[in-house]
Amino acid sequence: MISPTPPGTRDVLPDEMRELRFITDRLRAVFEAAGYGEVSTPTMEYEDVLVRGDDRAAGAGYRVFDDQGRVLVLRSDMTIPIARLAASRYGDAPAPIRLSYFAHSYRAVERGRGQAREFLQAGIELIGRPAPEGDAEVIATVLDALEAAGLRRHRIGLGDGSLYRTLLASLDVPLEERMPLLEALSRRDLVGLESRVRGLDLSERACELLTRLPTLRGGPEILDRADGPVAAALDDLRACHELLVERGVADRVILDLGLVRELGYYTGAVFEVYDPAVGFAIGGGGRYDDLLGRFGRALPACGLALDVQRVHVAGAEEERLDDGR
Repeated sequence: MISPTPPGTRDVLPDEMRELRFITDRLRAVFEAAGYGEVSTPTMEYEDVLVRGDDRAAGAGYRVFDDQGRVLVLRSDMTIPIARLAASRYGDAPAPIRLSYFAHSYRAVERGRGQAREFLQAGIELIGRPAPEGDAEVIATVLDALEAAGLRRHRIGLGDGSLYRTLLASLDVPLEERMPLLEALSRRDLVGLESRVRGLDLSERACELLTRLPTLRGGPEILDRADGPVAAALDDLRACHELLVERGVADRVILDLGLVRELGYYTGAVFEVYDPAVGFAIGGGGRYDDLLGRFGRALPACGLALDVQRVHVAGAEEERLDDGR
C-alpha cells in the first residue's frame, strides 16, 4: 500500500460494514430487551483513573499528554470506564443497574503477531446483582444475543478466577512464583505450567493439585472431581450452573476450572466465549465485585464483552462449514 494503516488496524469497506452493522443491531436489540441501557464513555481516560481500576494500566501502550500535562490513555477495554461511570453518574440509583455499550478499544500488541490494536467491543455490565444470579443473567443474555446475531455453535466457558489463586495461597507457593504460573495458565500453556510447578520445592501432592485443576473441563460432573483446598470454593459455580439449567442454556456452557483472565480486577466467575468454527475466543469477561468501590460506590458487578469483528468471522466460518456439508 502507498499509504498504509498502522499495524493492527484496518479499513472496513461497505459490504463488511453492512454485515457488522447487522450484527451490532441484533446484539443491541437483545441487550435492550433485557433492560440494558446503552452508554458511551470517552475514548481517552486519565491514566490515574485507569490505574485505580488496575495498576497494570500504567503500562498502557497508547498515552498522550493534555494541555495541563496530565497523562491520557486510550482505553484498552470498557470495564474500568463503565465502573467509573456507574459510580459517579449513578451514585444514588437503585440497584441493579444494567448497562450496555458498543465501542472501540485499543491495545498494544507485538508486531508480526496478526493481532488487532483497535477492535470493536459490544458488551453488557450488570451492576448491583451478586453471584450467582448475576453471573447466570449475563451468560444467558449474551448467549441469546449471539444466537440473534446468527451464530449457532457458540459456547461460553465458565470458571472462577479465584480458584487457582486460592490454591496457590493454600499451598504456600512463594509470592514471586505465583504470577508466572497464572500467566502460563492464562495462555493455556499447560506444559509450561507443569514445568514451572515441578521446579518448585513442593510435595508431590501439591504438584498434582496444581497441575490437575486446570485440566478439569466439561459438565457439572467435573465439580465433584475438584478436591483439596478449592473443593469448598465451588458452590457459586454449582449454583450458577443450576440457574443456567433453569434458563435452558446450560447445554451451551462449559465449566472450566483452569480458566483465568489476565486483568487483575476479577474476583469470582470468569467467562470466555468460543465458537468451534474458529480457533480463538470471541469474547470474555467476569465478576469484579471490588472494582466499583475504588471509584466511590461499592457494588458487586459482572460483565461480558464480545469482539464484534471476531463474531463476524465466526459467523462466516459457520456458514462456510455448513455449505461444505
